Amino acid sequence: MKPRLSTILLAGLLTMPAGPLAADEGSEIAALAEHPQVRAALDHLVEMGDELLVDLVELTEIPAPPFGEGPRGERFAEMLSQAGLTDITIDEAGNVIGRRPGRDGRRVIALTAHLDTVFPIETDVTVHIDGDTYTAPGIGDNTRGVVVLLGILRALEQAEIDTAADVLFIGNTGEEGLGDLRGVKHLFRDGGPQIDAMIAIDGGSTGRLVYGGVGSHRYRITFKGPGGHSWGAFGTANPHHALGRAIEEFMEAAPEVTADGEKTSFNVGRIGGGTSINSVPFESWMEVDMRSGDQDKLDAIDSLLQAAVQDALREENASRTRGEPLTVDVEQVGKRPAAKGNREADLVQRAAAAIAWAGLEPDYRISSTDANHPISIGVPAITLSRGGISRDAHAPAESWENKDSHLALHIALLTLLAEADMLR
Repeated sequence: MKPRLSTILLAGLLTMPAGPLAADEGSEIAALAEHPQVRAALDHLVEMGDELLVDLVELTEIPAPPFGEGPRGERFAEMLSQAGLTDITIDEAGNVIGRRPGRDGRRVIALTAHLDTVFPIETDVTVHIDGDTYTAPGIGDNTRGVVVLLGILRALEQAEIDTAADVLFIGNTGEEGLGDLRGVKHLFRDGGPQIDAMIAIDGGSTGRLVYGGVGSHRYRITFKGPGGHSWGAFGTANPHHALGRAIEEFMEAAPEVTADGEKTSFNVGRIGGGTSINSVPFESWMEVDMRSGDQDKLDAIDSLLQAAVQDALREENASRTRGEPLTVDVEQVGKRPAAKGNREADLVQRAAAAIAWAGLEPDYRISSTDANHPISIGVPAITLSRGGISRDAHAPAESWENKDSHLALHIALLTLLAEADMLR
């Protein structure tokens, strides 16, 4: 008889050199992998590969732009129902929440993937297939992540696996761009559903394990003035000139924060304003993104930006020879907390043990994902890979290659079962 794939992988693990994993978590994952029902679920995840590819195409071709995830969310809710869940809700933020009750429900574990993509509603999201490569905007980030949730749910149902904890299958909104983690923030609001730990599914190589959060502060900064004719109103304070002064001062000051220590970045991503080449603009705006894994450094570079903006405003107003002074609006359009994770936490080590079980080396990372928010408020959270090979995320030619994609499903399943106390 041909041995089960899960048995082959387990045998491979037994020959691997010991790594820096907690022994208890490694033993727990090994015990789960040997359980007959779990072996059946692992095999089913391989067998349903073609079915999941059909789901991937269908969901990718339902546009899910920022703040427009509704139609995809509704279809995902239908799929959760078809897979066996009966307690499914869509909350005020558009999060789709399907509850799979546990034996006692004292704890609740959330398995999440964000529904949204970065692409506007008018984007052509038709999927093109070339062998094992699937190309379309958003197909990897994060439609494949949503499909991973469906696969795990179906495997649990097929193998009739129960857990002590309740498991929430959540397609959340607002991870990308100006969504500012609104879906996850809503889940963890006062009065939100009980969630004791969260496992998010998103990008990266199969062995990637995100245990901490890169924070970000984002601003839209707009200088405003009276405007006028470039000749007739010469001497009027110019919003573009003020914007240029602010960028220059900020860039000169930023290295005092970015030059050493934990990586900290900044980017002026978009600028705009003005009427014509021969008009003094009446407004000039820019959008700025700053990031760091250290909240103190993020706050420090933020302070430099604020100072540069105010200095530029004063300097441009002081240089004018006529007209009203400029004003400036500083609007914060995004705030993700930097979250110091703990590599030795039980959830992190369980995931690392599952990655090692799959024959891979855990790649510990900090990143900007939905896990940022729960980690920042003390809730155990990680982000695991959606598997396969993702290329050109956030680009129109984004693609996802179906290569060893079952491994990410196996890793997520075993991590979930360990955290949800299947063996208790």
